Order: sequence, then structure tokens, then C-alpha cells
Amino acid sequence: MTSPILEARGLTKAFGALRASDGIDLEVREGETHAIIGPNGAGKTTLIGQLAGGIRPDRGEVRFEGEDVTGLPAAIRARRGLARSFQITSIYADFSALENVMLAVQARAGHSFRFWARARDDASLRSPARAILDEVGLGGRADAIAANLAHGEQRALEIAMALACAPRLLLLDEPVAGMGAEETQRMIALLSTLKGGKTIILVEHDMDAVFSLADRISVLVYGRIIATGSPAEIRANSEVRRAYLGEDLAR
Repeated sequence: MTSPILEARGLTKAFGALRASDGIDLEVREGETHAIIGPNGAGKTTLIGQLAGGIRPDRGEVRFEGEDVTGLPAAIRARRGLARSFQITSIYADFSALENVMLAVQARAGHSFRFWARARDDASLRSPARAILDEVGLGGRADAIAANLAHGEQRALEIAMALACAPRLLLLDEPVAGMGAEETQRMIALLSTLKGGKTIILVEHDMDAVFSLADRISVLVYGRIIATGSPAEIRANSEVRRAYLGEDLAR
């Protein structure tokens, strides 16, 4: 068994009377794709926010590569290798696909965006950015303005920008949200190419994507993880099936 790259212990977060995280324990092993699923209102977004550093837990801790990072903001966690994509696509709409990834490469290197006009022609940014676009299947769309890309292409671009930060762990928040069947299959195929080479936490409602990609799955209901296991174990778990009313997981 590989060692955990990320651990959460006793994460608790309340918003008024609502306890969005209720003593969550989570362990993500290096190299695995670990899906977090649950019905609407289960607390998935709050949990991801705490792991990424955007939300400070009321109690509990987050450890990344053995270090307590609970008090570190999201930007510092990102620099240490914990990259996040968001449920709503976050790209620079007026820039080309290549320029978006170049910006991410530049940020990884710690350079200032104030000199972006000169950086546009910097081969040390352009070459790795093109390689990453090739990796996510957007090599032929490098010069397209991001706003003109199809929705699925924009989500792939966002993943390219996360990869440009050379992450040790990718937090993907609903990467197939809003996609049609063809785009969903292309995204699943893209994420499949990352399996094993990257540690991935996948938050997703699409059960086809979850069961195609996940090595392990944690099920979150009312701020608590009620089960963690392989896809086969989760499919067979009666408590999980009751939480989902037997719909998606019974297939």
C-alpha cells in the first residue's frame, strides 16, 4: 500500500447552524484517483475548499506530504504542489489557449505578470505550454481565443493550466459539469491518461466518470463520510445505495 500524500483528520466546519463538515477523516494515497461523491448539499464543495486552503476548518487538520498545512492559504498550498480546478471554468477568456497556459507556466516560475508583453515571446514559457496543450488534446487549438473554445475544450484548458503548475496533487471539482455525452467521454479519456502519473481528487456527480476513473471512492452525506472503498465495494454498499436512493449506483 502506498503512503498517503494527503490526509484530513477531524475536519469540522459550520456555517451558522449548518455543519457542512462533521469530523471528516480522509486519506488519499499517492498515485491514486480518489473520487468524492455525494448528493447535493452533502458538503463536497466545503470539503474541497478546506483541502485546497480556501476555507479554514473550525477544527481538525490537513496534512500534505506529511506536513500540517491547515493554516496555509491556498496560494502557498498551490506552490507546494496542490492545484485545484473549479466547478465553474476559470480561464482568461480574452487570451489564446497558449497564452493561458503560458501564464500558468510563468506563475509556476514565480515571475511577475507585469512583464507579460515581453513574456509572450519567451520560448521558456511557450515551449512547455505547447507541450502541455498537446498533452490535453488542444495542440491544434493553441492560437484560438479561450472564449471561442467549446465548453469541453475550456475545461481541458483549465486542466492544462493546472498541469502547468507541476502539481503533486490535482483537485478536480466536477470536470464534466455541463458537458454533453461526447464531451464527457473526451474528458474521461483525458483524465484516464493522467491516472497513475498524477494523484487526483475527483469531485463529480457523473457516475459514469466516477466509476470509469476512480481507484477508490469516498461517499459524503450530510457532512460525514459514510463509506470509502473500491468502485465495486461502493456499488455493493447498502448504506450508500440508500443515500442515493438506489438510482445511479445500482447500474
